[in-house]
Amino acid sequence: MREFAYIHEEGAVPKGLKGIPFLAHFERSHLDDILYSSSIIECEPGDAVIEEGGSGSRIYILTSGEVEISKKGERLAVLNTVGDIFGELAALGDEVRSATVRAIKPTLLLAVDQKFLQDIKPRQENPEFYASFFEFLGRLTAQRLKSTSDALSRMEARVAALESELEELRAQRLTTV
Repeated sequence: MREFAYIHEEGAVPKGLKGIPFLAHFERSHLDDILYSSSIIECEPGDAVIEEGGSGSRIYILTSGEVEISKKGERLAVLNTVGDIFGELAALGDEVRSATVRAIKPTLLLAVDQKFLQDIKPRQENPEFYASFFEFLGRLTAQRLKSTSDALSRMEARVAALESELEELRAQRLTTV
């Protein structure tokens, strides 16, 4: 894994970052602050970007490639869409990383260091910026919670169907004995 300082032309959204929902959410001057607090991370397949149980203050935005999210060695998700975000809980506090994120293919990430961002743009002095920042994170969290709730509902329905099948099989077995 290699890391590079992110250097951009002030006031301009770099071509490769246009259309990324997280970045589109901010005013141009705020976007410059985010990019100043960012690095480009270049990963090879197998590189761990985040380790479960570790700490960190970066939010990662996928700009190309593919990463796998796993917990206790079990695959939870694969992210491969430009603009996908992970590691966002680090922005909400000193959270222990809840999952491992590993590159599956050659991958480029924009890593936003939210602690550095707070140093250059203190919360008390920039309420509008942080309102936008946390609004976006709130929407992202709500979207993921809805997706998780939908998946849980499907799993519960499947478990109920399997339990029903099992009861039918037990009933058939009892009548044949």
